[in-house]
Amino acid sequence: MLIRSKAPLRLGLAGGGTDLPSYANIYGGMVLNATINMYAHTTLEPLDGDVIIFEALDLKVSLTHPLSAIVPTDNVLKLHSGVYNRIVKDFNQNMPLAVKVSTQADSPIGSGLGTSSAIVVSMIKAYVEYLKLPLGEYDVAKLAYDIERKDLNLAGGMQDQYAATFGGFNFIEFQSESHVIVNPLRIRQWLKDEFEASLVLFFTGKSRESAHIIDEQIKHTTDNKSDNLDGLHQLKSAAIKMKEAILKGDLNLVAEELRLGWIAKKKTSSAVSNAHIDQIYDAAIDAGALAGKVSGAGGGGFMMFIVDPLKRLNVIEALKKFDGVVRDVEFVEKGTKGWYV
Repeated sequence: MLIRSKAPLRLGLAGGGTDLPSYANIYGGMVLNATINMYAHTTLEPLDGDVIIFEALDLKVSLTHPLSAIVPTDNVLKLHSGVYNRIVKDFNQNMPLAVKVSTQADSPIGSGLGTSSAIVVSMIKAYVEYLKLPLGEYDVAKLAYDIERKDLNLAGGMQDQYAATFGGFNFIEFQSESHVIVNPLRIRQWLKDEFEASLVLFFTGKSRESAHIIDEQIKHTTDNKSDNLDGLHQLKSAAIKMKEAILKGDLNLVAEELRLGWIAKKKTSSAVSNAHIDQIYDAAIDAGALAGKVSGAGGGGFMMFIVDPLKRLNVIEALKKFDGVVRDVEFVEKGTKGWYV
């Protein structure tokens, strides 16, 4: 018997950074994101022996541990270990599980698409199916957040876990770490089609470590540094306005809020952009893109641009001179799912 699961990656459209607890717990955060047809995948196989096996197939890494209720997390597969430890502790009466858990993702960690959180959500979903756990969507997302941010002390916000769990276009309100409201948006099909036709997603060829960017944003929030804090306030405002624009079917206004959001994002940390990202952005705009931004914390990974569909090929051609890859994507409505084989 095998259990498989997957969780979608997401594009951060607006408000990213306001989902950090340092901001949300004080001012309340608001984020708009949408999941795409790129996934984190998990296969869970129950074993008869006395070992636990973790694999990251895309990283070509495999670790074998003696059967135990607690697996060390100071290794390259800390996400696997962290999920296993919490599942055994909270849902299996501290009884160890002889399992083989294998993961792979359609985009690397650090690409700005919420990959690490999607991997965690996907693994949790596999355990939910295996142990038949009565966990709803909010439960899965909050558990994924707690594992990443509290158990493993990995820097980051709260939006990725909820996006991967719920799926679709979501306007998410973060009133605190324990009070999150996911508002699914009902987007007309023609608008989704037009959005996809207008979207250029470009991988810069460089994944990035987001922790130092996030640490800087946290520091400036707690220090009440005006420029950086104003940037976060503006990002929240852009999320609200972009939500309204999408619901009204105004992609030109969506593009304008994306442009303003990128300007505000760069105020939150000096590492959000760099010379290479600025060159890519300028080349796309010169070729006809209406607006663009880095998806995620910044510093590298994927950039997204909104383009008049008639000028899409011009933008793609302009991006060819950079060492990167254009990816065609579609929006998906479903969040994490699991099944037996």
